[in-house]
Amino acid sequence: MQRGDKVELFVEKLLFEGAGLARYENFPIFVEAAAPQERVLAEIVSLNKNYAKAKILDILDPSTARIKPFCAMASVCGGCCWQHIDYNEQLKQKKQIVEETIRKISGLDIEVKDVIASPQTREFRHKVQYPVAQTKVSKRLLAGYYKPNSHELVNIKHCPIQPQIIDELVAFIRDKAVEFGVSGYDEKKHGGCLRHIVFRHSESNGQILVVLVLNDSKIVSSVRRLAQAIFDSFENVVGCLVNFNTAKTNSIMGKRTECVVGQDFYTEKLDEKVYRVSAGSFFQVNPQSALNILNIVKDMIVSEVEAPSILDAYSGVGTFGIYLGDIAKSVTLVEDYPPATADAVANIELNGYKNFEVLTGDAKVQLENLKLAGKTFDVVIVDPPRKGLAFEAVKTATELSRNVIIYVSCNPSTLARDLKIFAELGYKTDYIQPVDMFCHTFHIENVVMLKRN
Repeated sequence: MQRGDKVELFVEKLLFEGAGLARYENFPIFVEAAAPQERVLAEIVSLNKNYAKAKILDILDPSTARIKPFCAMASVCGGCCWQHIDYNEQLKQKKQIVEETIRKISGLDIEVKDVIASPQTREFRHKVQYPVAQTKVSKRLLAGYYKPNSHELVNIKHCPIQPQIIDELVAFIRDKAVEFGVSGYDEKKHGGCLRHIVFRHSESNGQILVVLVLNDSKIVSSVRRLAQAIFDSFENVVGCLVNFNTAKTNSIMGKRTECVVGQDFYTEKLDEKVYRVSAGSFFQVNPQSALNILNIVKDMIVSEVEAPSILDAYSGVGTFGIYLGDIAKSVTLVEDYPPATADAVANIELNGYKNFEVLTGDAKVQLENLKLAGKTFDVVIVDPPRKGLAFEAVKTATELSRNVIIYVSCNPSTLARDLKIFAELGYKTDYIQPVDMFCHTFHIENVVMLKRN
């Protein structure tokens, strides 16, 4: 087999990175835009010693799960990779991905529950980050998502997985930026001004923060005029900010953000809890699925311990701690991003709590400091980024916990790795509860309660 060969394949299932798995003479082939249990004619587009990648030329026998995408751009936009698959089948495939990943990496036999569906499968995404570019001839501004496996920008005029108001804002910014002379970013030359547009939208009250990410170290007058025009033209926009990112990197935002007009935060409400969220602070993009996760965690805790002391590591704006404040004797939040801890302090006051402590700094270091101070907690909650927990953080978490650790993960692979370490340190989990946060993609959140053997 070589690049360019055309082969007939049967797609067995979907994989964590989104492709379908097929085999040719027992050699693994990853097929883009495939659906499970279908027969296709495909062309080999890349090949190495362990696997090949292929694109579909013709669907010979379509999967019963294959449907027509509800978005006209689904086949070219890199935002959704599974819109061509029935949503219930997406959930089944995600469960299977979690089961196989946990078993393969950890070697543990842990029950994986059925995936809890997102309450919304359209207009659920409330944080949107669009890269920006500019056409060479017409100087028209483009904003959208990159085509899969490329740096070719797809200009998105309507995206059905985000609130419609963001479509309107993007169209306005495209036109006004050109009118005011704000150029789009040129990735190859590292030139141009406007690099990304970031939107933070509140589902509960419609408030919007707009962040213009600049390839610059200062705000020029044209950008200031653009920010003012956005603020003046949309009543839901509560603040327009500028972030400075001149690095030659794939990172969307730089470290410095400045508010040009309005306020530098928006508020979101989950049940009766109010959250202030600043531009760079982490908050789940799908609030209704986030609420599902919060209630799962709350139920887990209530079933095990009454009026617990809780340590919430990687706490962000205090999402878990604030939500659990009513059932807790005390809550300690740990977060390394200072604006997020400032949000957390404000959120504690907004929700009328007194029994909270907020620590700013690297979780691994702060957990070690708590251990050295002789602190222990009834419940330790960890919600780390995709890279999971450092070994030292796993070990210290077991030393700080009296009995219960709750792990919320956005990456099945690092969750599996860390659960194996927890098991070696004497902590066992009975089941994993997946929750769908990112519909129409391969991403999946998981909630696990670990208890000391």
